[in-house]
Amino acid sequence: MRKKVLITGGSGFVGSHIADQLLNKGFQPIIFDKVRSKYLKKNQIFLKGDILNFGLLEKAIKGCDYVYHFAGLSDLNDAVKKPLKSVKLNILATVKLLDLCLKYKIKRFVYASSIYVNSKEGGFYRSSKKAAEEYIEEYKNIFDLRFTVLRFGSLYGSRSQKNNGLNKILDKAFRHKKIQYQGTIKSVREYINAEDAARASVKILKKKYENKYIIVTGNKKVKLVELLKYLKDILKIKTKIKFSNIHTSYLGHYVANPFTYKPYVGKKLKIKNQKNFFKEIDNYIKNKGFE
Repeated sequence: MRKKVLITGGSGFVGSHIADQLLNKGFQPIIFDKVRSKYLKKNQIFLKGDILNFGLLEKAIKGCDYVYHFAGLSDLNDAVKKPLKSVKLNILATVKLLDLCLKYKIKRFVYASSIYVNSKEGGFYRSSKKAAEEYIEEYKNIFDLRFTVLRFGSLYGSRSQKNNGLNKILDKAFRHKKIQYQGTIKSVREYINAEDAARASVKILKKKYENKYIIVTGNKKVKLVELLKYLKDILKIKTKIKFSNIHTSYLGHYVANPFTYKPYVGKKLKIKNQKNFFKEIDNYIKNKGFE
């Protein structure tokens, strides 16, 4: 009998890829989301519901073996304008889910967080993620609820939303023939394709990743200026590259390099055979989008 895995936010960018990987590995994915997944496959179960509807959430979790919590407020700019909403969706809903995990004896609680969680970047979004992580840790300390926190880096790839950082750069370059970046010329990222991140997110169900903070990022550092110059050349854009040089997280935007933060807490997961970043950029341009 296949083990059941609840994925809150399973219709979304990363959640839908994780649902696919779980299915491939012999699990029974149960997607809990407000919107029916466009990527729903045979043998994936979809349950429509809001994570603040605790009655529906309890019905969804009953009988499950594992829980992946990927639902919540993920737009950084939205969180800056709506701090109370970030508390309700990213903290209150998480704590309620932790309580339900205890009640139904869930084997592992897997939480989607960010590599910026110990930084000063990201405004209320970062604050809410940090608070949720601390509740998860205390549930382990007090109730022995086992967990794995996934601290994701810069994600890209198929199914990404319009507010995805890389998607915005590529879309503007492709459609408007402009190269703009809301950050500095020194910015560096470790981009990882969502499919590779999803493989890693299933791999961590092994016992050795229990009660660990796992860094999920790309294998190689990419200088943003090199990426932007590459786009300018391949798309034959004549206008100059523009950097906003914003040095504040007030707008919610991550402008600093994540790996410069101390402490850089978490074990970085080795992910073999990652997709080639620049090759994927070529595919984006060829296919006119990741969707």
